[in-house]
Amino acid sequence: MNASTTMAPTWPAQPGAAAGYQAAPAFTPVQVRQTFGQPTSSTPQTPYPSHSYGTGTSYPPLHASATTTNMYPPAPAQEAPPAKKFEWPDAVRNYVGRSFVDRDPTISKEEIEAKLKEVITEATNKDVLFSIDWNTMALPQQMIKDERARNLVLSQSLQQSHISDPQPSPADNYSHPMTYAAAVTGSNPKKRKSSDFQDQTATAAPPWRTGGRLEDRVTFSNDRRQEAASSKSKFQQKLEKRQKRFDGGYQSKYRSPSPPPSRGPVVGTSQELLKRYLRLTSAPNPANVRPEAVLRQTLVLLKKKWSKEENYNFICDQFKSMRQDLTVQRIRTDFTVEVYECHARIALEKGDLGEYNQCQTQLTALYKQGLKGNPNEFKAYRILYFIHTANRIALNDILATLTPAEKKDKGIKHALEVRSALALRNYHRFFRLYAQTPNMGGWLMDMFVKRERLDALYAICKAYKPVVPLRFITDELFFETDADAAQFIVDHDGTSLLSEKDGDLVFASGQAQKVIKDHRDVAFSRIDIKGQL
Repeated sequence: MNASTTMAPTWPAQPGAAAGYQAAPAFTPVQVRQTFGQPTSSTPQTPYPSHSYGTGTSYPPLHASATTTNMYPPAPAQEAPPAKKFEWPDAVRNYVGRSFVDRDPTISKEEIEAKLKEVITEATNKDVLFSIDWNTMALPQQMIKDERARNLVLSQSLQQSHISDPQPSPADNYSHPMTYAAAVTGSNPKKRKSSDFQDQTATAAPPWRTGGRLEDRVTFSNDRRQEAASSKSKFQQKLEKRQKRFDGGYQSKYRSPSPPPSRGPVVGTSQELLKRYLRLTSAPNPANVRPEAVLRQTLVLLKKKWSKEENYNFICDQFKSMRQDLTVQRIRTDFTVEVYECHARIALEKGDLGEYNQCQTQLTALYKQGLKGNPNEFKAYRILYFIHTANRIALNDILATLTPAEKKDKGIKHALEVRSALALRNYHRFFRLYAQTPNMGGWLMDMFVKRERLDALYAICKAYKPVVPLRFITDELFFETDADAAQFIVDHDGTSLLSEKDGDLVFASGQAQKVIKDHRDVAFSRIDIKGQL
């Protein structure tokens, strides 16, 4: 057989193959997935090459795009329905509006808002928001008053009774209007008492006694039975103490009785004009608090004593006691401003920056309430105080709040000029302003004039060499006499820098530069009052 002869297939040819009939392919090409997402049909895959089997007939493959499209139909996009806005019932809106009408001054707005939130939230959670009769529901103010009354009665009864022999509390019989819990459940729920645990323990039977007569076969000695009984009683005692502690009813029998705390302001009844200041460690006793009428008489008496005796320790103690009585009674009137202003002036005169700062802070809050006083005077003091403490941030804040009318005030205008002179390091102008300080600003400037004199003297040492007359330093740094100027130099290690020339004292400024600079740096970094630079 020749090599060029084509060998015929050993199986018979299928009928109709020559007539153009194409058999189904042996495999279906599928596009390879490149990601884990939904396949797309944008670009068809290159078809596999056709194969010839004996007869030379080629079978066209299916397109990948059509196959993948049928196999992975795109999922329809679903849009989330828009959230519906919750509409509160009109009855709830009216209830909230009535809660703030004729508000009791002893109940704060925050307490009413918290109680409202608690009531409405609980009604929403229990799905009874639309079924409650809000027109007959007790208002939050009444609920808060009822809670205070029950707590007061309960605390008084617990103080009178012994912890080991509790008596029925009068608070159990206290009647009050319908509360939210009663409206929802139809009853008046109470906290669990230790007696609840006792009942459960007494009625509960051991598991082996619930069925059969197994207990007849179990024997205990008398000692073991007594031990079990004693251990059970100890457990009950611990449980009682724990429950009372969490209920707020446990009080040690060794603690001296004290009046229960009150949420409202105290109304004093004391008639004593003078009273020592004592820091409060418990609720204030109205018998030891002076009312406003008595405090007015005390203020007049303290002014007379200060002008005659000038005993600052006594006066400061009495003013702090007055401020305490005003605070516990929540008295914030023009008289309160007068007390704080008087104490602040006396503290300035004696150089007590701690007490002055406390009074100044309270005065700032009182002036914002529109109470009468001397706001411009103390605003000028505040500017000088921030200059003394080098608190530039607070100084910029107060300068930003000044109005054009306040800037024309004599005291504030002077304080602004002092700040400008120091910012420009114009010590000549600064000491001229120091000599013309209005009101009591001079007492504040006395506290930082020493460091400014050191700064000015350091500038003189750099500008004037080798010596300067002592009289020149006296005039420029505003000393009263040459002796005061010489003493200032001696106090800062300048004894060897003073000498006499042509009958006059001179200061060796060329040699004093380093010594004065060291003292100046110490003066500007010293902590003058607690917690502030």
